Order: sequence, then structure tokens, then C-alpha cells
Amino acid sequence: MTVVPSSTEQRAAALRDLLARAQHEYYVLDRPALSDAEYDRYFRELQLLEHEYPTLRTGDSPTLRVGAPVQSTFHSHRHLVRMLSLDNAFDDAELLAFEQSIERVVGGAVHSSGYTVELKIDGAAIALTYRDGVLTTGTTRGNGTEGEDVTVNIRTIRDVPLRLRGEGHPALMEIRGEVYMSFSGFEALNEARVAAGEPVFVNPRNAAAGALRQLDPSVTAQRPLRFFGYAAVVPDGTAPARNQWELLAQLGAWGIPVAPHHTRCQTMAEVAAWAYTIEHETRATLGFAIDGGVVKVNDLALQDELGVRNDRTPRWAIARKFAPDMAVTKLIRIEVSVGRTGVLTPFAVLEPVEVGGATVTYASLHNADQIAKKDLRDGDWVQVVRAGDVIPYVLGPVPERRDGHEQVWTMPSRCPRCASETHRYGDDVATYCPNVACPGRQLEGLVHFASKDALDIDGLSYARIQQLLEAGLIADFADLFRITADQLVSLDRFGAKSAESLVAAIAAARQQPLSRLLFGLGIRHVGAQAAQLLARHFGNLDAMIVATPEQLGAVRGIGDIIAASVQSYFANPTSRALLERLRERGLRFDEPNAVPSGGPLTGATVVLTGTLPTLSRTNAAALVEGAGGRITSSVSRKTTFVVAGEEAGSKLEKAIELGIEVIDEAELLRRVAQEMGQTA
Repeated sequence: MTVVPSSTEQRAAALRDLLARAQHEYYVLDRPALSDAEYDRYFRELQLLEHEYPTLRTGDSPTLRVGAPVQSTFHSHRHLVRMLSLDNAFDDAELLAFEQSIERVVGGAVHSSGYTVELKIDGAAIALTYRDGVLTTGTTRGNGTEGEDVTVNIRTIRDVPLRLRGEGHPALMEIRGEVYMSFSGFEALNEARVAAGEPVFVNPRNAAAGALRQLDPSVTAQRPLRFFGYAAVVPDGTAPARNQWELLAQLGAWGIPVAPHHTRCQTMAEVAAWAYTIEHETRATLGFAIDGGVVKVNDLALQDELGVRNDRTPRWAIARKFAPDMAVTKLIRIEVSVGRTGVLTPFAVLEPVEVGGATVTYASLHNADQIAKKDLRDGDWVQVVRAGDVIPYVLGPVPERRDGHEQVWTMPSRCPRCASETHRYGDDVATYCPNVACPGRQLEGLVHFASKDALDIDGLSYARIQQLLEAGLIADFADLFRITADQLVSLDRFGAKSAESLVAAIAAARQQPLSRLLFGLGIRHVGAQAAQLLARHFGNLDAMIVATPEQLGAVRGIGDIIAASVQSYFANPTSRALLERLRERGLRFDEPNAVPSGGPLTGATVVLTGTLPTLSRTNAAALVEGAGGRITSSVSRKTTFVVAGEEAGSKLEKAIELGIEVIDEAELLRRVAQEMGQTA
């Protein structure tokens, strides 16, 4: 066994702590201290150390969040303590009846205890097992006694800590909570599925639950999953706090995110007032779905005394459910909006109707194929739901209410904003306006260009961009980089300091790497991951512009569809003119983390097969590509060598048949280590 130098062991531990703290600051506190570039650099350093010394990889290593092997199935896992279901209360009278049922068991003790009330997150319930503070198992609720072991997928959720923070946590403990998807993440996911010709998810809850049960954890990692915790249980029944209110604070101290708007109420009248405020005021402002509130007797000892009813529901807690989220209204007409990539998205203009406590006037219809499938027509009476409470969604028509005046709708053949002829590409379900200068694409395109994952221009909000467009100061991305503070101070709500800050933030964006610029351009099918793959492979924009579709498609993870879209974008004269203006404004057209042209595997074509001892398939591929090699999925005479692990199948047989070199993981690590002048 290779001896790990003590300095290396200390460095790995320091990197784990640094990265874990950075993830907590970014995903839970929303106060990132490290830049994305710094985080990536430290993450890559830890990966390399763990590749060289596999014994350094601990159960709480941030590198475990990506690259786990694909599962063939999920195994069952028994919960430490049974997960219960909640009874429901639909109005204040039922809340009062709940309190009276408690009083019959414990008398007036409930009044000295009071209640803790929390948001009821509309997500997927999970249980996280921590042993000595390290996450060991993540399990779905299942039947309450046992669920499915989805640990590899749980680890991809960035705000689930792999190691608990602080001290004082039990040696063995199960933390309960909900995996959910924010509305913004849900909409972005559906937008990507529409562009890829895939069916959309109906609501964030279904999307979150489906993501947890993906057999390929790399798919789960691409879904915008979040987590809120609300309980902690210990097998011996020892309470980790005196009451629920203190427990929520303790969870937060351990690094477990806790849903906002929880509070303590001394009386059931206060509980009812809290529920009314949440349902009628707060609910519409949340960035995630709830379907009610949860009322819990605050004192944990009193909870134990109250116990469980019928081995299924606790006597000490109840869900205060909110108003139904479906209604019937008139679909006045179907209109079309133009998105940043040119996608034409139909939406319903509705007779205003109250659904779940909010007035709904518009609802997305996603694409023409879905409208045809549902047989929606202008003038129909339709069922409208607030999918996940806030996002309006047309469930379908009410055919029996048709009177013959309804009109079949078709997607316009010309863009409603610029009159350019619209296009559908191949089997793509979306319809596009190909004009990159279309006014309909300006606002959303500029918002995307300035967003955190693109150029990350601090202070350039949606409202600010609208203001700049209306003032005629900008028309496209390049115009941003010629704005002056003097121009800004003449606008409403701009002082000298805020104007100077925005100009400075725009100037700083010039130094963002090519991958962020490429993502910010809004090229059809090019997300953040594809942009990074292309930028790292080609190294600079000029090399990418002259690349053929075959060369673009040969980049691992790109494929023919993305390659054709990129080549089409660069071939468009309007796009080329925009890029030249961006060049003149001093934007960076290179990628600092490009694949080294002189790496030890430069020119090599590599196939991975079987399960490797320490490396996941994703991490092994990253190693090969980082050393200049190229990963392919099938063995041919052009294959340089095959890396084989346990249970290697037909690919190994094909390699032997063709006389292709076969190596193991240790040999791959030795060859890659040559890049840094190391020896195995």
C-alpha cells in the first residue's frame, strides 16, 4: 500500500473542510465566499490527490457528490425509527378539534408547551442516516418502515451536508426532511426538456421524486434539487433537543437547511392566524411549493407521552392543509412569447380566476404538440391548476362545455415580434425564431447573459435590464460594455455610487472565461455543461468557430444535435458580427482550463468498461480528457486502449478480439500522473 505523506493527508483534509464550508455558504447561506474559479481549482486539486492516494477519499469528501456508478436497481433500507404520516385539518374548527384531542390525553400541559408551526414542503420525503456525523445512507420514505436506498443520488444534492457541522450530534441519527425543487429550477428544467423534445413535468414534486429514483446519478446531479430538514431521531429514543423549536435551531447549527417562516405559537388561535397569513400572503412569494403547514406540540417529552395513533399518525402533530389549487375558467386566446434562444412558447390568456388563494390570468402551454395533444382551442373552458402552488398550468379542456365557437390553434409561421419565418428543426418539438437580433429575444437573452452561471454581472437585474432597454442604451450583449456611469445617473433610481458599481461589475465580466461567455450567448441546446466541454476542448473561440460539425460532435458529451446548433450559430452573419463587437469590447475568448495539447494521453482514444476499484466512470473520463485523451463508447480499430474493471463485458471481449491494448485503473493513473511529472 502506498504510504501517504503527512503533508498530503493534511492538505486533503484542509481541502475537504474548505470545499464543504464553501458549499454550505453557497447553497444554504447564499453568501458565497469563494469564486467559482477558486472552488473549481480546489475541487480539482482534491480530485487529483484522491486519484493518486485512494485511501484519502473519505465518506464526507465533496468529490463523492459527482461521478457515482450507474445503479442497476435500488436496494431496500430499513429506517432507524418508523416514518409516520400526518392527519389533516382543513379549517380552524378542525385545528381546535386536534387541540381538544390532545387535552384529553395530557390535559392543560399542552398550553404550557405551545406549538411549533412549519411550512409543509410539497416534495419527496427522505431520511438521512448520519454515523459519527458522516452521511452514510439516504433513503426514500417508502412504506414508512423501509424505503429505497438512494444514497448516491442524495449525495448530488449540494445543500445536504456529507458531514455535519459543529459538535454535539448523536453517534447514530436519522435526519428527516423533504427534497424539493424551486420554481425557477423547475421552469428551467422544463424549458430544457421542451428544447430536447422530452415531455415536461407536471409539477416540482413529481420532478423531485423522479430525480431521486434515477438509476444514473449523473442525471440526478443535473436536476436542481434542494433539501429542507425538519426532524432528527435516534434509535434509543434520546431526544437531541428539549423541544421542536430548539431542534430546528440545532439542525441549522449542524448545517442542515431549515425551511423559513417557522414560528412558535402559544395558542391555537395564534396557529390559525399564522396559517391564514402563510396561505393568503406568504405562499405566493415563496420560491418553492408548499401544500400547507405542519403544527407540532413543541415539547418533545410531551410528544413522547402523546404517542402514535394506530401505528401510523402521531397524536402530537397535524397538517393544516390549504385551499384546493384547481379551478375552471375561460381560455380567451392563445398567444406566443419569444424566449432568449428564440423558442416560441405558447401561453394561455385566461379569464381571471382564483386558484389556491391567488388570481391567475396567464398559464404556460409549453409547445404546439402539447396543445394539439390536449386538443386545446381558443375559447375553450379549461381546468387550471397551480402546479406547485404558484406556477399556473392548464390541465386540459372541458369538452362538454363547448358551443361550436371554439377555434383550433396553430403555431404562427412568422415570429410575432420580428416577422422572421419560424422553423422547427428535425424532431424538435419547439418552434424557433432564427433571428438572433429579434426584439423578443433581447430582454430574456440579456437577463440570461448577466446571470450567475453566465457572465455573473452583479447588480444587473431583470428590472435594470428592462430600464436600459427602454432608455435605448442597449440593444444586445455588446452594448453593455460601452455603458458609462454618466449615462446611468440620468436614469431613475440610479445614484452616482450605484452607477459606478454597475459599470465596474460589467467591466469585471470581461474577464470571465470562454465557457461562461459561450453559455451566456444563449445558443440553442448549449447549456452550462456543454459550454464548458466545448471551451475546454477547443481552448479558444476562434478554434471553435472554424471547427466542422464532425469536430464539434466528436467532443465527449456534445453529439450531433448540439454540434449542428453551434455550427449554425457561428455561420449566422448576425452572430459573427455580435462576436466581433464583443471582441472589440475586450471580452475574453479563451478558456484557462482548456485540455492540454501536450498531455500524456493527447491523441489517444479510450474506452472505459466495467466497474473500476476507486474511480467512477465520470471521474475516469475526466482524468482521460484532462490528460488530452478522448473517450468513446464503443471499441473499434481506432481505439488506443481499453480501461477494464470488474464485470467488464462485451467491450473487453471486442478489444481482445481486435488486439487492442487493455489496461487497469492503476495503469491509467500511472499514465495520467506523467502529466505532473509524478510516478506511481
